Amino acid sequence: MLGLIIKKGVSAMLMPPLSLLLLALLAWGLWRRRPRLARSLLALAWLSLLVLSFQPVADALQQSLEQDHALSAVELQQAQAIVVLGGGRYAAAPEYGGEDTVSRFTLERLRYAALLQRQSGLPILVTGGSPEGGRPEAALMQEALERDFHVPVRWVEGASLDTADNARLSAAMLKAAGVDRVALVSQAWHLPRAQHQFELQGLTVMPAPTGFRTRPRVSAWYWWPSAEALYASQIALREWLGRLAATVGQKTGPS
Repeated sequence: MLGLIIKKGVSAMLMPPLSLLLLALLAWGLWRRRPRLARSLLALAWLSLLVLSFQPVADALQQSLEQDHALSAVELQQAQAIVVLGGGRYAAAPEYGGEDTVSRFTLERLRYAALLQRQSGLPILVTGGSPEGGRPEAALMQEALERDFHVPVRWVEGASLDTADNARLSAAMLKAAGVDRVALVSQAWHLPRAQHQFELQGLTVMPAPTGFRTRPRVSAWYWWPSAEALYASQIALREWLGRLAATVGQKTGPS
């Protein structure tokens, strides 16, 4: 758990807007001793904030991460099960009696998984733990699938803390049931890294991406900076950081 907290903390410090705020504070601290450097750092912070807040930039960053196509009917027929990755929780939701439920990212994944299950009849595994306490995400996902989409869930993996855990613990459950070919559901920008983790566990993966960064009808507002675009840019940069960390971890890990 301590390692997870450290990883989350480092990630937050490297991501905008916190990283840009820290850069601006550094510029303020250097203003009297190194004014030229301070002005350059401050300009970099403001320019980065502005650029990352543009919709075209956010689109380009997320689309650079995405799978290049949606799951086909032929690929779905090759799978023995559908695996859905947790994507966060909506904590203490007032409209659900103050109970935790699934986040919008998770809900997108569950909706698509329900469609795939109705098309194929394949069993579903949901995976997601509870790094911050409370009910595991997988339990919330099972509840949403069965109550809201009327789709059964066969396996519930609720002990994982990150994507690597999702893959390792899910693979153990699936292999025990004789399953080694899965359709893996996650956000299009997250799926390539998740697919790699599941393949490291010896599973054959048919990627089933959802939540593609599609382009809206371009209007004048498309070119205005916005908080939504900054958030989308942050998601993409965090995912690139996750890919880099996974690559470094493999190179430095035991052979």
